[in-house]
Amino acid sequence: MPADDVSQDVTSATSEVWSNLIPVPGTPDGFTARTTYPTNPDGVEVTLERWLAGTEEPPHWHPGDDMTVVVEGRISVQYYRKEARSLVRDGERIFLEKGDVGYNRAGRIHDAKYDACQLVYVHNGAFAFNLADAEVG
Repeated sequence: MPADDVSQDVTSATSEVWSNLIPVPGTPDGFTARTTYPTNPDGVEVTLERWLAGTEEPPHWHPGDDMTVVVEGRISVQYYRKEARSLVRDGERIFLEKGDVGYNRAGRIHDAKYDACQLVYVHNGAFAFNLADAEVG
């Protein structure tokens, strides 16, 4: 690599990709995002997300499959299954760190806890956030 290229190294801390993130109405405090504008009806929606340490999302689900790539920091996810009117933990909490990729199938109920992280989030089709209609039992 030429010496000039070394000084051009880009990281998540210095890249313009991670600029212009804004708060999103109706989401937890500590969350900012930068989204795309999909033009393909069979396409995906991609969001660059930044979460402050301690930010949490309650149990929820999305209408399409999704993929999360952890660029910086750490995220944990707990899956749930619905039994009667209660949510029951489905397996152990999963931890994803820098470089890890996580997948959720459409409709799978989960929560999320963030430790100062930046994510690339890819959702199959248009994104939606739906709160689970039951309480953790």
